[in-house]
Amino acid sequence: MVTPIQTLVHDPLSCPVPRRLKAARLKLNLSQRSLGIAAGIDEASASARMNQYERGKHVPDYATLCQLALTLGAPVPYFYTDNDDEAELILNMAALSSEQQTLVRDLVRRINFNP
Repeated sequence: MVTPIQTLVHDPLSCPVPRRLKAARLKLNLSQRSLGIAAGIDEASASARMNQYERGKHVPDYATLCQLALTLGAPVPYFYTDNDDEAELILNMAALSSEQQTLVRDLVRRINFNP
């Protein structure tokens, strides 16, 4: 029998994208404007749009989030998880070489998940 993964939900009605965007941006010491411009958002609206994304007023569409993720050097799934441990795991996995990622996947496959 497969046991479902438990996820700690901070607020079931809130989207994790705003706080993940802000955390990733601050980690790189970027302004909202510079991030938006680097991700291809028009210079005139980059700051305002990024501010709206980080406040949760609007959520970027998938294509825009992909550009933001690429600019921030973070995988897209990082922005969608509401669990901080999962977010850290996603970032750590992405930082590994492809050979190291293969080793981790192989190790996970060998773990016995049944108690």
